[in-house]
Amino acid sequence: MDAIGLVGLTFRSQGAAAVARLTVAREAREAAVANLAAELGVAELVYLATCNRVEILYRERDGRRAGDRRRDVFRVLTGQEPQPGEAEHLLRGWHGEGAVEHLFVVAAGLDSAQVGEREIQGQLRDALETARAAGAAGAAAGGLLGRLVEEALRVAHLVHRNSALGEGRLSLAEIAADHLLERVRRSPGRVALIGVSPMTRKCGEALARENVPLVVVNRTLERAEELAYELGNAVAMSLDDFRARPPRIEALVAATGAPESVLDRACLERLAARSESGEPLLAVDLAVPPDIDPAAARVVGIRRLGMDEVNREADEQRSRRQAETAAARELVDAALDELRHRLAERVLSPVLARIHQRYRQTAAEGIERLLAKEGAGFDERQREALGRWAEMLAKRLAHLPTVGLRGLASELGVEAVGSFLAAGDAELFREFNDIAGALDPLAGNPEMREMPKTPEMEIRR
Repeated sequence: MDAIGLVGLTFRSQGAAAVARLTVAREAREAAVANLAAELGVAELVYLATCNRVEILYRERDGRRAGDRRRDVFRVLTGQEPQPGEAEHLLRGWHGEGAVEHLFVVAAGLDSAQVGEREIQGQLRDALETARAAGAAGAAAGGLLGRLVEEALRVAHLVHRNSALGEGRLSLAEIAADHLLERVRRSPGRVALIGVSPMTRKCGEALARENVPLVVVNRTLERAEELAYELGNAVAMSLDDFRARPPRIEALVAATGAPESVLDRACLERLAARSESGEPLLAVDLAVPPDIDPAAARVVGIRRLGMDEVNREADEQRSRRQAETAAARELVDAALDELRHRLAERVLSPVLARIHQRYRQTAAEGIERLLAKEGAGFDERQREALGRWAEMLAKRLAHLPTVGLRGLASELGVEAVGSFLAAGDAELFREFNDIAGALDPLAGNPEMREMPKTPEMEIRR
């Protein structure tokens, strides 16, 4: 796993503006992924961007150890050379097992603003498909990063199936829907969904279950019509028509993924003037960058809730989920241990076989020299007995390094085995490097076996 690296940032670490700075528009991501992989010179790359984070997972070429790619990522995604320390302050970096661990944690929703949310799984799968389409993550059935992401998604599935992490309000979309429902219960009226995205779809589904009339708005009218039909009790409008002639609504939620605001001040003025209740229109903006300019919303008297406010609310709920998070993290750690042990065994097995061969060869050569010098009077039966004794002695002598190296790999990783061999046997160290470099840690990976529930989970259930 030494060749695996990951660079990223989240809203919690740097704020929504920083996330937006490194976010590539959806329609441009395939080309951006191909360009980023080429510019970095990596073998594979997956780019994940959500309203709450940007993560770049990569694999170096030719088995090289993953290096610090933060300055390179900053330069390619922003088009600017970073100032001294700027990239290091903005971005975090993980390498080897640390990168894999972070990927598993992200996939399970443990690093999300709303801990345990499942939307990240679909977003991660979409990111993988984009990388494959760009030729940056191997073929559909191949590529180390592809199998690593699939492994992370399996771990996420097990975490949610075997813990109470998924209970209650989990996603930012659900938090947004709660605000929208609160508003229309107080001031009944229509709610507009701006953009056809997982966020707006989830909000729409929650509102539709409460029989709230909806207006689905999208740049492409056909997609708006499709979602309106799925939701029921909804009409569709093109974005251009909505901006020019907005209907009467009490609230809206926007999450388009556009590179700039989609509702300008003139449109917001029209919307504010057409509120039937007289209460300021509620606009929940889940887009990064924002779909609604905050300053324009304030000027026209619209109550805007942006990602900053929604994420703060999510953070407040985060603290109430600490027990569930701890149990879920135990499952992630168990999956990492399993992967570590599987990789260690695949690397160690041929190395240990070579060590055993060395001991047997040394013992056999010693017996041959002894017999050549002192064994003139030995018959064939005695010679065979000495050979069997030497073989047994070789096995006993090889037992300690075998057990010791397995323990070292289990506790500290296969890299520690490499360090041990480098100090003691240069030839065996070269063989070890050849083996480790040629092995795919996930090749032939069986389905992750069922993980046992922890006592804490049994009690909560």
